[in-house]
Amino acid sequence: MYCENFARRSTITKTEKELRERDAKRDIGAELLASVRQMKAGEIGAVHKVSLSRIVETRLRAGLSQAQFAEVLGVSVRTLQDWEQGRRNPSGAANTLLKIAATHPEVIREAAG
Repeated sequence: MYCENFARRSTITKTEKELRERDAKRDIGAELLASVRQMKAGEIGAVHKVSLSRIVETRLRAGLSQAQFAEVLGVSVRTLQDWEQGRRNPSGAANTLLKIAATHPEVIREAAG
């Protein structure tokens, strides 16, 4: 136990030391000025796109909140969140309802209404 804690502390200390050395060599003012120049020139930074699960896409297409969508499907919000985040998979019946919701979002909106 003692050896594990010591090794962990050594790693943290080494990392902190490396960060301090790196930061000591940086010119933050110059970096900020360069960033402002890039923004003024219209240069865009990295664009990250997040892919949505088919369940999230279906819910958004239906225009429903998680609570509304969960109620229509007859599941808890927590279960819906687990499906949306890929922690769990819907059962056969729920999967069928999701397929209907994906192809006919108006039916789900009507059921929620």
